Amino acid sequence: MDIFSSLQVSASALTAQTIRLDTISSNLANVETTSTPEGGPYKRKSVYFQSKPMSFKDHLDSSGKKAIQGVEVTKILEDQDPPRKVYDPSHPDADKDGYVAMPNISVLKEMVDMMSATRSYEANVTVVKSAKRMIQKAMAI
Repeated sequence: MDIFSSLQVSASALTAQTIRLDTISSNLANVETTSTPEGGPYKRKSVYFQSKPMSFKDHLDSSGKKAIQGVEVTKILEDQDPPRKVYDPSHPDADKDGYVAMPNISVLKEMVDMMSATRSYEANVTVVKSAKRMIQKAMAI
């Protein structure tokens, strides 16, 4: 793998982790949202990744070397779990029994996911910085 391939892989991972962090922050921002334009409480969103398929040109350019692939976001899906019911008869969105449908979002789980995404992002930034240092050292020779 050449240095530019490692930069491409890390760049695709940085993009994917940015989308993941944006989705997590959206989930955390809407943890108390009981009414959405679609109706009902906010639904938690999850990001799904897969390896990025190579183009035909990339396959030809690899000329027998092991093909390098990055990562990409394939979909962002809404959680289909039922909302949690909280008893609060004074809430404007309460039903006739006094229960409010709240988003089924665990702040603890979202924070763990955010820490994981942050660590992945930091690891890829480290790879980019290392590649940059290697390029600079090679240019100095």
